[in-house]
Amino acid sequence: MLKRVFDIFLALAGIIILTPLGVVISILIVLNSGLPVFFIQNRVGQHKKGFRLIKFRTMIVRDSAKFGSFDVGDSSRVTGIGSILRKLKLDELPQLFNVLKGEMSLVGPRPEVEKWVAVYPERWEKVLSVVPGITDNASIEFRREEDLLSLSDQPEKTYKEVVLPQKLQYYEDYVDNQSFGGDIKLIFKTIYFSLFK
Repeated sequence: MLKRVFDIFLALAGIIILTPLGVVISILIVLNSGLPVFFIQNRVGQHKKGFRLIKFRTMIVRDSAKFGSFDVGDSSRVTGIGSILRKLKLDELPQLFNVLKGEMSLVGPRPEVEKWVAVYPERWEKVLSVVPGITDNASIEFRREEDLLSLSDQPEKTYKEVVLPQKLQYYEDYVDNQSFGGDIKLIFKTIYFSLFK
């Protein structure tokens, strides 16, 4: 209950304080690559319940992406403003609305598309026992994931057999050791790495 109250309070405060920044980002996206401003994609949430995750759009539009299709390690469709938003994690700001709706938390395992949840089902069963989050240790450790996968001759295989298992280990560790204090530390850690690393 404390976690949920904390999520609601910070999400509301964030939306109010960051609305001017959101307006500026929206205008820059439109000027850089047109509409739409937001990218909405189906993700798998707690207890395998699907929801629609919201981000600022950072890539050239492709309809199949909304259903979970994406090119692992391919950054060729990333727009100019999109690369900046991704580096600073500003593309994640609209997920504060997902937090308000209870679909996500500020901190927790990152929600995946159904394609990757179907991989390692027993491990996902444990991970999806908690509400997914905007940030966690896996998000920080793999903040340069696209660069890593772009070096692979088989990026999808590398994601499935190397990256995803490591992410799942971080997710499982979070489920086993989650605490309010730990969440606070992760929020500050995310801000630090987004701005200075």
